[in-house]
Amino acid sequence: MILLVLGVVGVSYYAVVLSIYGPALFASGVGALDSFIALVVLILFHILLGMLLWSYFSVVFTDPGGVPPNYRPMVDVERGDSESEFSSLATPDPTNTRIRYCRKCNQIKPPRCHHCSVCGRCVLKMDHHCVWVVNCVGALNYKYFLLFLFYTLLETTLVTLSLLPYFITFFSDGEIAGSPSTLATTFLAFVLNLAFALSVFGFLIMHISLVSGNTTTIEAYEKKTSPKWRYDLGRKRNFEQVFGTVEKYWFIPAYSEEDLRRMPALQGLEYPSKPDLDSQEF
Repeated sequence: MILLVLGVVGVSYYAVVLSIYGPALFASGVGALDSFIALVVLILFHILLGMLLWSYFSVVFTDPGGVPPNYRPMVDVERGDSESEFSSLATPDPTNTRIRYCRKCNQIKPPRCHHCSVCGRCVLKMDHHCVWVVNCVGALNYKYFLLFLFYTLLETTLVTLSLLPYFITFFSDGEIAGSPSTLATTFLAFVLNLAFALSVFGFLIMHISLVSGNTTTIEAYEKKTSPKWRYDLGRKRNFEQVFGTVEKYWFIPAYSEEDLRRMPALQGLEYPSKPDLDSQEF
């Protein structure tokens, strides 16, 4: 799948940069406006491509988060927890609904943690297993995944709009310079980028809705009959639970040291919640 993604990037690069807008930038007899448009397209294309690849490989190579060895939940005395409740949990206690236990991994599961059958382990704040990144999307790489969708949408939209005039000319029997293989590659790049732009747009809208409610794909399915959600802290705080509080880091696949230090939710083990809904758990 990684090679497939890189293949689509390569086809797009060949069509936009090497076949059309690169030569147009330096061609003699081209008007100033056309040269300016070519320059703008090339600059935007390379910036968005760089951010897309950075975000993509951040998702691929970042561990989504696993349960630490000998994990035990934080003890909350005010809520009625006790040390003895979590001290010896070799086997799950079916009467204790506040303790989540994975029978496949034989370990306690932190809040919002789910078992991935593909990875064969529990993943912190698991959203889904994505075949496009050959990895689980979880607490530690969910932001990177969203940025990958965002920059993919921008890049594919730019490529589609950039190739649209040539696509229209091709089907209106206009004359287009280039060999048959170049025209075929341009046509393929247009169709692929249009398809990806439309599909990623819908997927991104869905995840924006999930972020606004501070939930994941799995949790959205599990709590579909629950009108209230314990981790829904308001749109601003929900957004910060994924992207952090430092604005200059919102659009890059990284977090500030300050956010990593003072926001436990970014580590995937502890999450602030509404006190009146603390008994709610999945």
